[in-house]
Amino acid sequence: MEGLINLLHTGGYSCTIANKGEIRTFTQRGVTDIYDLLTQEPEFLKGASIADKVVGKGAAALMILGGIKELYTDIISTKALELLQKSDIKVSFTEKVPFIRNRNHTGGCPVETMCSEVESAEEILPLIGDFLERIRSKNRRVI
Repeated sequence: MEGLINLLHTGGYSCTIANKGEIRTFTQRGVTDIYDLLTQEPEFLKGASIADKVVGKGAAALMILGGIKELYTDIISTKALELLQKSDIKVSFTEKVPFIRNRNHTGGCPVETMCSEVESAEEILPLIGDFLERIRSKNRRVI
């Protein structure tokens, strides 16, 4: 795990994941990389170790559904930690915050806000899928 954390910080990545002798690095913001892995390559998440910069409740749900075994994060929200504590995932972090802020620091992260009152990881998955589809659809129209 120490190597993953080092790679996260020295490489400027948003997330690093190790599983079955393979290490992958990711740079997208938010939950996009974890969601894409869960929906396209779920076998890579099963039993994985993850080092991530920021984990909110949405990301936590995706990691639980992916069956990861271990997580380190620089920043975790209270609700993400509460959700993760109901799983078998070993969690370590540097700072716990009441909620994850949006990119402009003007309020809460939209995914964190959307997932706030939802109880289970299974209920969160379709919410994130719909959210990312709206974002991706909007970005396709702009191009």
